[in-house]
Amino acid sequence: MYMIGPREVTREERMNIANGIAKQLLDKYGADVEAIGIYGSLARETDGPFSDIEIKCILHSLEDGFSYEWTSGDWKAEVNLDNKESFIEEATAIEEDWPLTHGQFFTILPVYDPMGFFEELRQQAGSVDNSIFKEAVCKTLVEEMYEYIGKLRNIKIQGPATYLPALAIKIATGGAMILGLHHKRYFTTAAQVLPEALLFTDKPCGFDELCQLVMSGHLYDSKRIFDACEDFWNGLMDWSKKNGYIINYSNGVPF
Repeated sequence: MYMIGPREVTREERMNIANGIAKQLLDKYGADVEAIGIYGSLARETDGPFSDIEIKCILHSLEDGFSYEWTSGDWKAEVNLDNKESFIEEATAIEEDWPLTHGQFFTILPVYDPMGFFEELRQQAGSVDNSIFKEAVCKTLVEEMYEYIGKLRNIKIQGPATYLPALAIKIATGGAMILGLHHKRYFTTAAQVLPEALLFTDKPCGFDELCQLVMSGHLYDSKRIFDACEDFWNGLMDWSKKNGYIINYSNGVPF
């Protein structure tokens, strides 16, 4: 039977395609190219037979970044073009999803990098002050986790319970992002966020149980979901206080 969409591609084939794309970028942009690197699973050597190809291209004269994304029918590729300053700014920005989005900056595989730009990038991305990570944790507690628990308690009173499985996943994943920020560790891929977060030693009570419930896929017992999420929330509040992550309370508008 003919398979529509991606076909199995070996790592050697995928690398050959990536190197061919890099050559075309050099042919097109010439001396304007600062560096070209592969990122994602191909750079980490964890790519599977259906993985796509992801490439960063840094240009000297580019003002606004843009991307090419296409498929040949057998495989898919994405090329992101940016300038040096913007790319470094992105690499050193710490947001709630930093543990998921920023591994790429530490694992880029250079294809063309005569001035050592990607090593400079790694050094800058790894030297962000701890206080910035702490701010991101506090922000996540208010903007994500507090809101999720509000939704959970609304569902318990007025439904619909059909959203509970998705919400449990969001709460567990949000907790994993907080732990990644706390430990200044990034996750290798979205598929490994919860398993890798479970390996941390400094975790809130209830986190392991919630993650195991989510990873099991047995999200059909509403009471079990409510209890697991509430237990984790209580553990998260105790853990946050112990580690100096404070939710700023205000009786009125704080401005």
